[in-house]
Amino acid sequence: MSKFDEIRPFYDNEVNDALLNVARHPMMKALMSFTFPDRAEDFWIDQFPNVHSIKDFQSQFISQTVHQILKRSSEGLTTSGFENLNKNTAYLFISNHRDIVLDTSLLNLSLLENGLIMTSSAIGDNLVKKPFLHVLAKLNRNFLVQRGVSIREQLGSSKMLSEYILTLLKEENRSVWMAQREGRTKDGNDTTQQGVLKMLAMSAGDLPLKEFFKSLKIVPLSISYEYDPTDVLKMPQLMAKARNEVYIKDEKEDFNTMLSGVLGQKKHIHLHAGKVLDVELDNIETENDNKNKQLQAIAEIIDNSVLQNYKLWPTNFIAYDLLYDTNRYAEKYTEAEKQLFERRLEMRIDVTDKVLKESFLSMYANPVINKITHHQKVSI
Repeated sequence: MSKFDEIRPFYDNEVNDALLNVARHPMMKALMSFTFPDRAEDFWIDQFPNVHSIKDFQSQFISQTVHQILKRSSEGLTTSGFENLNKNTAYLFISNHRDIVLDTSLLNLSLLENGLIMTSSAIGDNLVKKPFLHVLAKLNRNFLVQRGVSIREQLGSSKMLSEYILTLLKEENRSVWMAQREGRTKDGNDTTQQGVLKMLAMSAGDLPLKEFFKSLKIVPLSISYEYDPTDVLKMPQLMAKARNEVYIKDEKEDFNTMLSGVLGQKKHIHLHAGKVLDVELDNIETENDNKNKQLQAIAEIIDNSVLQNYKLWPTNFIAYDLLYDTNRYAEKYTEAEKQLFERRLEMRIDVTDKVLKESFLSMYANPVINKITHHQKVSI
């Protein structure tokens, strides 16, 4: 028994039994039928007994699933920055977070195809309440972030998570992915929550904070979708926020969002792996040993990289111009692209609702605004 058993993915020696136990589950059949649309069921059922590790499952099956998702619901995935990473080094990828399933799936596909170490990835336990989804998550090397625990239990849960992440990076030489904030960004404002870094710092021991964070080999990751397939699903929460109302999730909301993210149209997608945080951390002020100020400075360094390397699409510039009734970025898109975006807008929301329309446009426009206003000399 390991103290991490409650949150860890499967060990490789557990994979075969777990996979065979769910091989004929209706959701596994649906997943594999989607992945191999031209194959009979026997094709993958016959291959499952030969799968003996998470890497086997990911490289032989899930990578094909992701390729099918890209083929059916996008105009392609591009990447940059991965060529600068070392094939034998474990990194901590901290990224902006837009889609529950795809963010980590696309990262791991990119790592696999670049011959790099794939990640063990954080996922909220609220997203895998269905037994099959829990097994599938563990087969994809997800570890659980415990949500909904009492305030008394939060400290212990965070300490265990921090220790587990350090164990993965240092002892298992396993890369790790985690979002820069709890939950997905709903409004297009990608910022790192200090609480995420505070949790990581619980394992710093006697190391000065900047030395500890250097040792984690943090790679800020920028994930950019031309169309957010779940944009309209994020509206109720944004509207509740605009009205100062408490938003209560529907029981099936997370599951529906996962499906929409996978199947919804995304057009182009880009992932950029930033430079490993190193010398940037040397400039952090350590006077008075103010831990919160240091964590805030580290968060800003991560934000700098995520925003600087975020790929802006025509949709972002169109939304900006529509939101502010300007032609400032008219050269960044064609009239046809603008009409397509406006048509999508009209199909997805009630455009006569001014607050709703502004919220929708802001979701796409905010990445442009953030690049303009952020203290970086970035050429848009």
